[in-house]
Amino acid sequence: MSRIRTERLVNLVICLLSTRRFLTAAQIAATVPGYEHDPEDPKDHEAFQRKFERDKAELRELGVPLETGTASAFDNEPGYRVAHRDYALPDIPLEPDEAAAVGIAGRLWQHHGLAAAASSGLAKLRAAGIDMDPRATLGVEPVVTVDPAFAPLTTAARERRAVAFDYRAPEGDEAATRKLQPWGVVCWRGKWYVVGHDLARDAVRCFRLSRIQGKVRVTGQPGAFTPPADLDLISHVSHFSGPVEWTGRATLLVEPGTGAGLRRWAQQVVSEGGKDKIIMRYADTDRLAGTLVRYGASVQVLAPPELRDAVIQRLKEIVTRTEEVPA
Repeated sequence: MSRIRTERLVNLVICLLSTRRFLTAAQIAATVPGYEHDPEDPKDHEAFQRKFERDKAELRELGVPLETGTASAFDNEPGYRVAHRDYALPDIPLEPDEAAAVGIAGRLWQHHGLAAAASSGLAKLRAAGIDMDPRATLGVEPVVTVDPAFAPLTTAARERRAVAFDYRAPEGDEAATRKLQPWGVVCWRGKWYVVGHDLARDAVRCFRLSRIQGKVRVTGQPGAFTPPADLDLISHVSHFSGPVEWTGRATLLVEPGTGAGLRRWAQQVVSEGGKDKIIMRYADTDRLAGTLVRYGASVQVLAPPELRDAVIQRLKEIVTRTEEVPA
């Protein structure tokens, strides 16, 4: 679904939720952005009617309880509304383990730009009488993090403002200044990327956030550009990043009966001293380290050293965060 149509459908739902009376198609056309047309022009009015019929069908397919009726017995033209009683979610009781999972989600984003939303969600759960015990999530840590450039770039993309930042390409040691009209930020293969129009090269480019040096500087005015219609950020990132290269070779010591996910990717499994030695290929050290941490003491990294160090660093971060939770 295109961005323009998505915005129109969202505006339509908000409009129909905001009224208790039935609104006619003409009233909706005069209220909801995206339905502007000349009702005196037969072709223009017919195009509006086709668009409105498609949108009504789309809302019903999405499960939106769209009601049809009239405001009074004297009205001949049908109207539409969305009843709050049918649209609102019912009470959602959580079991202790489910509440613990919500607690993990609240601690997922480790960046100040997203911490407020997580805190707000947990506060609403506590207000609803759901006890959120921080100790219930100890030992289970989220692995999704964002880079410092995440918040300023997403804000700039939302406000459509150009930015500048210093970027270190993988083939070079020195950072170079890049000027970009950011279209959006997306996660691909465990890494965050910003996609946009590179002003210096006058072409589409994507940049990995972890390679941005220093602060992102806002250089343009709001609304200075318009991203392409039907933008697909993932396709741009996948095109520029190229195919996965499985150049790493890891040697792991795994307890019997554990590590099923690792065994599926193993090139070789050898029993040794009551444990299994697994040899496997991998493409990204940080991503594999994040996966191995989840297995806890069941998996030990024998080689290479950089993978072992990455796992140890993640374990130290978990210990640090665990010690910060009040007893």
